[in-house]
Amino acid sequence: MNTSYKNKTIFVAGGTSGINLGIATRFAKAGANVFVTSRDQEKVDNAVADLGDIANASGLASDVRDYAAVSNAIDACAEKFGDIDCVISGAAGNFVAPVESMSANGFRTVVDIDLNGTFNVYRAAIDKLRKPGASLIAISATQSLLPGRGQAHVCAAKAGVNMLTQTLALELGPLGVRVNAIAPGPIGDTEGMKRLTPTKEASATLAESIPIGRFGTKDEVADLALYLASDQASYITGAIIPCDGGQSLTGHGSLG
Repeated sequence: MNTSYKNKTIFVAGGTSGINLGIATRFAKAGANVFVTSRDQEKVDNAVADLGDIANASGLASDVRDYAAVSNAIDACAEKFGDIDCVISGAAGNFVAPVESMSANGFRTVVDIDLNGTFNVYRAAIDKLRKPGASLIAISATQSLLPGRGQAHVCAAKAGVNMLTQTLALELGPLGVRVNAIAPGPIGDTEGMKRLTPTKEASATLAESIPIGRFGTKDEVADLALYLASDQASYITGAIIPCDGGQSLTGHGSLG
């Protein structure tokens, strides 16, 4: 896919590591101005330095759970680069725990980061979007499609992200703004997979359950984001698209 994002601005919440940094990097290589956020300013600075070797990049520390902080970051992005063409909401939290041993605070924290955080990012961005033509992309997860042991918090939060995505697609469509979600399955070399499959045996068992027979890559998720934000996807909105090697077809949602 030969898509240029020259003179376009991309905001990536959670864009300093993992899948989200991969997405930010892919957009930077396509010529976009890229603005990244995460809770840690040092991580933001490091990501901006790396991205700045490729394209125009900036960033600001903000916690997606704090609406005022998110709004401040959105304002900083728009002040530096102008109207925003694509917003990626990717900040997330996860750990493995059955409900019987999960604390109320643990459940609430994941819902607050994943679901409330996505709302905060999108709500703060609406007035700064280029309309028509802008795109919102949530990074959901296959846990939003499949129940899984030890993942009640993530299943609930990401299912909410999916419904928020589709509701916003209805509401923002008349403004010319598209809203979609990517639901990655197991993606290799990420902190999430290290936590969910802490041993080689667990990793191999999960990989064998995937029809394609392997974990995905950050580049594969990033390429899908690049497509969804492009004019080539101009008639796609309200879609929840698995990027999971067919895992969601098998009903395999259990990690324990």
